[in-house]
Amino acid sequence: MPLYTPAFTRLRLTIAFALLGCACACSTTQPAATMPAIASAPNKFAADTTLRRIATLQDERRTPALLNYLLSSEPRYREQAALAFASVQDKAATSALNAHLNDQEAAVRRAVAYALGQTADSTAEAALRQQLTAETNSTVRAEVLEALGKCTTRAGLPALVRLPASLTTDTAALAGQSWGLYRAALRGITSEPAVAQLVQLLGTNNPYGARLAAANALARTRALDLTPYATPLATAAQTDPNYAVRGAVALALGKASHAPAVPALLGTLARRDPDYRVRVSALRAMNAAMYVQVKEAAWAALTDVNDQVAVTAAEFFLAHATQELGTLFLEKANKLTQWRVRATLLAAALNQRSKEQAAIRQAVQERYAAAASPYEKGYLLKALGEDPAAYEFVRQATFAPAQQLVVRTYGLEALVAMRHQPDFPAVQHASFALALRQAAETGDVALLGIAAEALRDPKLNLRQLLPDATFLQKAQAKLVLPRDLEAWQSVQQTLDFLQKKPATPTPVAVAASHPINWAAVSAIPANQRVVVRTGKGVITLQLLVEDAPGSVASFVELIRQGFYDGKNFHRVVPNFVAQGGCPRGDGWGSTDYNLRSELANLRYGAGAVGLASAGKDTESCQWFITHAPTPHLDGRYTIFARIVAGMDVVQRLEIGDTIERVELVR
Repeated sequence: MPLYTPAFTRLRLTIAFALLGCACACSTTQPAATMPAIASAPNKFAADTTLRRIATLQDERRTPALLNYLLSSEPRYREQAALAFASVQDKAATSALNAHLNDQEAAVRRAVAYALGQTADSTAEAALRQQLTAETNSTVRAEVLEALGKCTTRAGLPALVRLPASLTTDTAALAGQSWGLYRAALRGITSEPAVAQLVQLLGTNNPYGARLAAANALARTRALDLTPYATPLATAAQTDPNYAVRGAVALALGKASHAPAVPALLGTLARRDPDYRVRVSALRAMNAAMYVQVKEAAWAALTDVNDQVAVTAAEFFLAHATQELGTLFLEKANKLTQWRVRATLLAAALNQRSKEQAAIRQAVQERYAAAASPYEKGYLLKALGEDPAAYEFVRQATFAPAQQLVVRTYGLEALVAMRHQPDFPAVQHASFALALRQAAETGDVALLGIAAEALRDPKLNLRQLLPDATFLQKAQAKLVLPRDLEAWQSVQQTLDFLQKKPATPTPVAVAASHPINWAAVSAIPANQRVVVRTGKGVITLQLLVEDAPGSVASFVELIRQGFYDGKNFHRVVPNFVAQGGCPRGDGWGSTDYNLRSELANLRYGAGAVGLASAGKDTESCQWFITHAPTPHLDGRYTIFARIVAGMDVVQRLEIGDTIERVELVR
């Protein structure tokens, strides 16, 4: 499920500082049996029926009843009710939340500010700005600044850029300002003064949180030309003491590619930075305009000791190589042992359209026949998707009798990618359209969802070839909600497109069909740990039952059923996430129920464990672990656990690695 299901083939901590530091604290793996015993402590819901009631109202999205708890005489209930609105996100609550920004308890004020930011209601901007000048608690003030970034209008942005003079030496306020500018930038609200302030916040004299937010804002804001800031960016990329800041700044350097020194610097970072995540970011920052200057560094990265760096280098060549000999990539691929790097380089070979194209294609097809892993087979079909001449081979492989689900999914995605190639022959357009219809009529949720997405792609113009959408309606009627929600959504969007109708709302009320099991929650200690035994080693999680009780209870229930045993990590994106738990193994699988999102005030640092979803309130069984801070996921995907040991194992995970067994431990 995006974030992630396939189409996270298209993707989601306790306190932020605890997670941001876990990459260092969790660098070694210990078998669970040798770990020191942790004393069990009951979670906050075990003996407090009012907290359970508030969480239930949050889960049921019952705004009027929750508003009553904002008036409670007990601060913990006011705080919990405010935090509930961060998940409910009902703008009908904005006015009441605004009124509680002046609550006498700092924890309540902070929760209210977070909830207002999550609601993203611009009508909260004035109240938040007023609170900024009145607030006496630095932690709350930082939260208010970040919430302002989520709610601000373009007209209000200058007030976020220019802090009052009294706050310019407040480190918490600087961090809050940086996060606020980042959140505004994610919404497309920025300005030249905002960019200049973000660059200034990169200075090592500023707190880590400020530098991290500023670096990510510069890396992720669209359509920036950072060439005028190449010098301070280069300094930060080379000297910042934290890998996460260096990595994000390395990505930002890709927007300063007109500066003469940038390509060489990215090449140096890709080869020499001590943290593999920075090397990955440097490779991702490289673009076609600097190809000649950086390709030697990318060649070297193909044999990096870290497989994620090598994969990223291969992806660089696939995306940007031009006028290279396809046989050069073939020769280099044949010397590689890591199958994913090899398959991606073979895709680059086919992408070059060499005169030896037929021989390269034959070599890839032979590797496909010899491959044992369904994931390698899938990647080889993906490689063949670069060559329209491989159409019939890929089509037959996709629809072969008794074909493995993973291979079929990759195969249809390869056919769609192939159809997008500019030299896909017109004579095969009708055959491709019929292949999509065949895929939809199989009833397989992945093939149906992928086919439906292709059918509504205006670039493919398939409406004339398949004018009768009856086959889609019949396929949709056989889907089971909420289990098949993602495929249902894809088909409905296509039916609306083909019939030129307004978008049909997603049946989220049907999707979120699994109430919180409070008996299960009450039995889970506040510090409950889980051991995940993988083919690469042992990973230990600590469940965050007090922040995500419904999600944790579901996860525990699935563990006790042995649901995850024998599953795979089906998706690994370098310096982003490792994702697993799909019962199909291709990212399209789910349980027979969905959960509602539980969006506590937590950050996605390195080692955060989140639930994948196909949209708000559609979580199920798939989960992911972040390799590094990924703040664009904050407040969007449920965080239900964090890594406390085995982060080095997480960093070695690859697509297809097995989740051998998942166990609850003390």
